[in-house]
Amino acid sequence: MEPASQVILQCEHLSRSFRRPDGSMYQVLGDVSFSVHENEFLVLFGPGQCGKTTLLKLLAGLDRPDGGTVKMNGQPVAAPAPSRGVVYQTTALFPWMTVMGNVSFGPLAQGLSKEESRRRAQYFIDLVGLHGFENHYPNQLSGGMQQRVGIARAYCSNPQVLLMDEPFGHLDAQTRYMMEEELVRIWQEEKRTVIFVTNNIEEALYLADRLILLTDCPAVIRREYPIRLARPRDYVDPEFLHLRQEISRQMDPAQ
Repeated sequence: MEPASQVILQCEHLSRSFRRPDGSMYQVLGDVSFSVHENEFLVLFGPGQCGKTTLLKLLAGLDRPDGGTVKMNGQPVAAPAPSRGVVYQTTALFPWMTVMGNVSFGPLAQGLSKEESRRRAQYFIDLVGLHGFENHYPNQLSGGMQQRVGIARAYCSNPQVLLMDEPFGHLDAQTRYMMEEELVRIWQEEKRTVIFVTNNIEEALYLADRLILLTDCPAVIRREYPIRLARPRDYVDPEFLHLRQEISRQMDPAQ
């Protein structure tokens, strides 16, 4: 899919540093600039601990940059907002709430009626394949099912942009592959702009419309790749394997 022409989110010259316990400064992000298009599936990819999560927090408004700006629809991002939903690696579900309670929480907090909130929640519970589990609590669900609840909860709040921070990183390989397939299906059925963080190259290539490759800290953009492989994608397709090899080579600092 070619991304829509409308830019929904823009980052300009972002930098971020943190103070170490000894008082010295550690720069995580260097000078990072990119734009995100409406309904695009953008993957931020790079080695572990390279600043991907820090960058995602800046996009979410959960942190502030030392330099540069984040704008959504032309307006500066200064704090979290319902227009940007977040799905974490740990699901962060409310353990005292059922699946229905967790998913309907966002619409209720936004002022929708209980009836309308439950109607919207049921739609997304069904969409992620959890019909019949509405009254289950998180500790009664598998890891993959908990992530489905997290995705349904994020979608149910009707965000323009969905920010996903390695949501499948703690799952076993089989469940991870299944959730990647499910995420693409959900994204195709219920379009949103998605920004997805991962350090798994197969996952990045399976999901992305466009892949941004980051360097080690202080992270800058090494290269951007438009991914024009047809969906559904095949991990052993020659073009998939060629891209995997090319991006792996670009990750090598010696290249």
